[in-house]
Amino acid sequence: MALGLSTCKTVSKIATNECKPEGKLQVSGQEVKGFLSPLSISKIPLCGAVTTQTLRNMGIANIGTLSRMPLKLLERTFGKNGRMLWERANGIDNTPVVPYSSQKSCSKEITFDRDTTDIVLLRGILMKLTEELCFDLRQSGFNSGCITIKIRYSNFDTHTRQINVLPTTLDHVLIGHVLNLFEKLYDKRLLIRLIGIRLSKLTRGLEQLNIFDQSSKIAPLYQAVDAIKNKYGKNKKGNELIGKALHITQPHNTQALCT
Repeated sequence: MALGLSTCKTVSKIATNECKPEGKLQVSGQEVKGFLSPLSISKIPLCGAVTTQTLRNMGIANIGTLSRMPLKLLERTFGKNGRMLWERANGIDNTPVVPYSSQKSCSKEITFDRDTTDIVLLRGILMKLTEELCFDLRQSGFNSGCITIKIRYSNFDTHTRQINVLPTTLDHVLIGHVLNLFEKLYDKRLLIRLIGIRLSKLTRGLEQLNIFDQSSKIAPLYQAVDAIKNKYGKNKKGNELIGKALHITQPHNTQALCT
């Protein structure tokens, strides 16, 4: 799990994204502007595709340039959001930190060292990320009722698409939805820089195993796999035992569940 720490929520969030998947990054008050300045404007939380493109049309590609823009110009262009963009570009965010809030979503994403259109690789990564998110939610006792796919292309344009589903954390159910969303969202003419998944509309409970067909056969499979992951992790021995559990419990159609 990545961890970013800084003087406000916005910079902490950006720092967290920059040190993913499992790094740690602390940005002191004196380092904020130097840290933010070279980053793309798309790194600013809630700076969507339309806003990003408008800024690029104005000749603004990185946060440092945005931070030096006249505030009045940004307010004329973006309204009240113009001040928010300027403040965040300058590391200003007075949003209070609310402790002990209930979990609203979980997400995982991967930024590629080299942009790609390898469809086999992309589908495999989406399946792997979904499995990891489902495992994490099952351990926390949550179900997900909404799936969001995120794609960032080589030109830094970012697009998302989501779908509501019956609350569940079953890998094989959510993987099907994830791959369908990806096929609908992906522009095959463009190289992909980043891909991610977010599971939201979380609800408490583990009873979802009982609402699907053949749940009596599926439930032991997930229980066995989760028990192996908890005990052995993702090392070689753990993966071998997971493979045996999948073979014994459900010898057919287990490809989507392999880790």
